[in-house]
Amino acid sequence: MFEGMYAAASGMAAQQEQLDAIGNDLANASTTGYRTERVGFRDLLYNQIQQAGTETTVGAGAAANVIGFDQSQGSIQSTGDPLDLAIEGDGYFTVQQPGGGTALTRDGAFQVDAQGRLITAQGALLQPPITLPSGVSPSEVSIAPDGTVTGPRGAPLGRIGLVTVPAPEHLLAAGGSLFTTTTASGAARPLEGSTIHQGALEASNVDLGTEMTQLMSTQRAYQLASSAIQNEDQMLSIANQLVT
Repeated sequence: MFEGMYAAASGMAAQQEQLDAIGNDLANASTTGYRTERVGFRDLLYNQIQQAGTETTVGAGAAANVIGFDQSQGSIQSTGDPLDLAIEGDGYFTVQQPGGGTALTRDGAFQVDAQGRLITAQGALLQPPITLPSGVSPSEVSIAPDGTVTGPRGAPLGRIGLVTVPAPEHLLAAGGSLFTTTTASGAARPLEGSTIHQGALEASNVDLGTEMTQLMSTQRAYQLASSAIQNEDQMLSIANQLVT
């Protein structure tokens, strides 16, 4: 009796999941290196029932889950800050989080800590570490497209290596533009071939036009599911009146 109401309610929950993902994307439209969330829908269990002497199947509605992140390139925007780094192509910077553990990020807005090491705005240490000698300012640092870091008079300071994973769309978001590897993503491995731009940052790859279109269609689908619940409730009310 309540199958239609349950199916419509699951549809509302699925559309709410999509709305949450869209809201997160819009909120991060200006976040450096942000990746758009991808939401997938699936139908739920079907049950065989007897209705009016005929065997048929009744579905239980739909479900939605975030299935990964869009890996398309965000636009590269010049900042002029020598410690701002943008990746053109695949790959991630590797950082060590303050609480321990390794993470990946496309956010190349680096700073210098008290020991002269390059860190993210959240304090995560770039790996392998790059340390500026005492008295060397960021403006004296040059970073080549392959990640080679040099100081005054070409003194070598190290190399910023990039990594990738077999399935980057399955990385797990850890907040602060950081990602951690999962079984589905595979382990991080060194990457060659991508380009590092000094004095620039990669913008979010959120497309506002696409997000607003999805927002309107998702809201309509949510409203339809809500109307279906109201219709089911009205039919149940009529049925109860007929019985009594």
